[in-house]
Amino acid sequence: MKVINCDNHLLIVSKPAGISTQPHEGSKDNLLDQAKDWIKKQFQKSGNVFLEVVHRLDKPVSGLVIFARTSKSLSRLQEMMRQYKIEKTYFAWAEGILPQEKGTLEHYLFHDEHRARVVDKSHPQSKLARLHYVQIDCQKNKTLVEIHLETGRYHQIRAQFAYMGYPIVGDLKYGSKMLWKKDAIALHHGRLKFFHPVTKSALSFESLPSTLYQTQKTTSYLSELSRS
Repeated sequence: MKVINCDNHLLIVSKPAGISTQPHEGSKDNLLDQAKDWIKKQFQKSGNVFLEVVHRLDKPVSGLVIFARTSKSLSRLQEMMRQYKIEKTYFAWAEGILPQEKGTLEHYLFHDEHRARVVDKSHPQSKLARLHYVQIDCQKNKTLVEIHLETGRYHQIRAQFAYMGYPIVGDLKYGSKMLWKKDAIALHHGRLKFFHPVTKSALSFESLPSTLYQTQKTTSYLSELSRS
């Protein structure tokens, strides 16, 4: 776990792939417990630590996670999430060469047995899933894309790209035939933009690992992105 930012109301960290965001049965290590331990040591707290996850990342996904350190910030951030007022940008290697340099994917998803399934709009439990993507680079039968979520559904990016025939590299659950790092898929939550729930100041955080980009073209693109 890498700490990106901390104040009285928020903790922003970068989660490594391979660990769960929250505790669950069969998982001894998780991001929430790591973050609580860091808070206890950093601020020399002897009692219980109030820390709640505002959103989660799948176990094989890496990247930025927001924690609330107070009940006030938690309720406000949860409302911001419901209203899609927290801008989240992902970066991923998709298997294959996408036919368009940019586009929008819109489907209806159903949460079915630990995976998301694309269903017809008429399905009684369907939920709209919409995202926008831009190609950054292509190499060796895979495409690096920047992804902006308009909605935030369970396994949304993984399910939508797989349905289109371009699963995330390493995502065997959704049909990828290419390998990535152990216990990881090539999907990273790299940028966050939102207004502070208490001070209302504009916030922007990023974490862009070199494991996702190794070409001069990509490095140049992300350098420009960081300055924007």
